[in-house]
Amino acid sequence: MDAIVIILFLLNRWMLNYFLFYEINMIDGKSIIALIPARGGSKGVPRKNLYQFRGKSLLAHAIHTAQHSQYIDCIVVSSEDDEIIQEAKKQGAQVPFVRPISLAQDETASIDVILHALALLPHYDYVLLLQVTSPLRTAYDIDACIAHCIHNNAPSCVSIVSVEKHPFWMITMEHDGRLKKIFPKNTVYRRQDLPEVYVPNGAIFIAKSPWLKNSKTFLSDETLGFVMPRERSIDIDTSDDVIYLEKMYDHVATKSFKDENLITKVGTTESS
Repeated sequence: MDAIVIILFLLNRWMLNYFLFYEINMIDGKSIIALIPARGGSKGVPRKNLYQFRGKSLLAHAIHTAQHSQYIDCIVVSSEDDEIIQEAKKQGAQVPFVRPISLAQDETASIDVILHALALLPHYDYVLLLQVTSPLRTAYDIDACIAHCIHNNAPSCVSIVSVEKHPFWMITMEHDGRLKKIFPKNTVYRRQDLPEVYVPNGAIFIAKSPWLKNSKTFLSDETLGFVMPRERSIDIDTSDDVIYLEKMYDHVATKSFKDENLITKVGTTESS
């Protein structure tokens, strides 16, 4: 009898902790898994995911930012590399599986890595892709993007940034050296008359898990855009990007601290 009482007590305590956890972390009752892909190979910056920046690896930066999210329920790192796996566990992320070598090649598409993870961890309403190459992304950016997607009941949402050079004015060069307009029927002559143009900045991708399994892409005509400021949209791909990151970090960090009050505005479409 005493054993049954103890078991019931422990079960009730576990259930209380379970529901308290999800009440704190869930948004509109939706569960969210954050997936951080981090393979061992990298051409532009060797061992990029373990590159040490301001005292910790780029992987650690991504994990720690995700840990400060109000809405993420589980942080998973997908890797085939033993050193990266150990680093992920050390920083507090979960590594419930080892990625197959066949999904860790230069030509491997990100969507294949995500679908592999979802097949093994299928019980989450939304999947959030956080790439290690966006170290200036903040927890506010993540939560605002999540809220923007869920509150608008969109199937997916992607972080974007406005482009500095408008493609309307861009040209190509033919084999004989002649220039050719990309938009030949050019009737707009003033920059201020052109529509704002954006590009995905690689920082945040979120989608409903069943929808992503079917569409196999985050981008569709139904996808919402979440605008991020240019100073937090750095995407590390080359050694030049690393140099620029070092120069920009102090400025961005200082501005982010000043903008901490923005955390109360989660759900807006821009985090600037």
